[in-house]
Amino acid sequence: MKTHLESPVHYELPIGKDLVSMNGLIGKYIILTWQQVIHCIACGRKSNKSFAQGFCYPCFISAPETSECILRPELCQAHEGVARDMDWAEKHCLQEHFVYLAISSGVKVGVTRSSQIPTRWIDQGAWQAIMLAKTPNRYTAGLIEVALKQHISDRTQWQRMLKNQLIEGVDLQEKKQEMIGHLSPELQRYESQVENITEISFPVNEYPEKVKSVGFDKYEEISGRLWGIKGQYLIFDDGRVLNIRKHNGYLVEMEV
Repeated sequence: MKTHLESPVHYELPIGKDLVSMNGLIGKYIILTWQQVIHCIACGRKSNKSFAQGFCYPCFISAPETSECILRPELCQAHEGVARDMDWAEKHCLQEHFVYLAISSGVKVGVTRSSQIPTRWIDQGAWQAIMLAKTPNRYTAGLIEVALKQHISDRTQWQRMLKNQLIEGVDLQEKKQEMIGHLSPELQRYESQVENITEISFPVNEYPEKVKSVGFDKYEEISGRLWGIKGQYLIFDDGRVLNIRKHNGYLVEMEV
C-alpha cells in the first residue's frame, strides 16, 4: 500500500490501474478476491509462486532488489564496485542512508535510505521514530546496525504491534544517546544531529486482543468488516489480519 504521513496515516491500495483510498473504507464490509494470477514485480511475467514478497524465482535469485544486503546491509559491497547491478546499486546502495530507532512493539534499530523516511517507519507500524546516524552508503549503515544489535533488537514482533501492545515510558532521545555510546569512535562520527521524534498514528477503530494471519495462498476470498490499517496490514473486526506487502504482484479484485 502507498502511504502518506498524515494524522492518521493515509493509505492507498493499488487495485489494477486504480489507487483506492482505504481510510474511507474502515468500518465497511469489503471482499477481496484473488484472481489466481501472480505477476513478478520485477519482470512482470506470470508466476505460480511468489518469492520474497513479489518476485518470480529467476528474479529472486538474480534481481538486485533481492540481494543479500537488502536484509543484511553490512554485506553490501557496492562501495567496492561489486553488485548484481551497479547502476541499481548506485541509486539504492551508494546513497545516503539512515540508521534509526523506532518503537513498534518494542524499541528496535533499523536501516533505510533517506528517501524511504517516513515510509519505512509507517510500514513497520512504528508510533515513534528518531534518526540515529546518517551515513554515505548502505554498508556503513549496516556496520552501525550490527554493532547496536548486541544491545537492542532489530526485529518487530508483528503480533504485539497489531494488538497495539506497546512499551511506554521510553525517551527516544535518551535511548539514542545510549546507543551512540555503544559505537566505536569511527562510527560515532556518523551520529545524526536531527533530534526530533516523529510520531505516527494509524487509522484503527479498535485493536484486536488476538490476531490471526490470513493470506491468498490459502484463501481465494478474504472478506469482512475492515476495522483498521497498521503497518502494511489490513485488520478485520474479528481479529484476522492480511499482510498486503506479502501479496505484491497478486491480481486481486475488491468489492465494497
